[in-house]
Amino acid sequence: MNDLISIIVNIYNNEKTIKECIISLIAQTYRNIEIILIDDGSQDSSGKVCDDLVLSSSKMKIIHQMHARTF
Repeated sequence: MNDLISIIVNIYNNEKTIKECIISLIAQTYRNIEIILIDDGSQDSSGKVCDDLVLSSSKMKIIHQMHARTF
């Protein structure tokens, strides 16, 4: 059985570690995954790092949204 597994990663101001995290997820041995990145209004370049990584894999998508504290 190859059920689709969705991995949802909330991102907020973690530009120093997010790339390593995403690369680790892509390298998993279970291949039937989708990775959904939620940029929760980061004030650093986390969103840009994710935008660049999403281009490298069709298994990923990113959603940019404003963080509640930025309203």
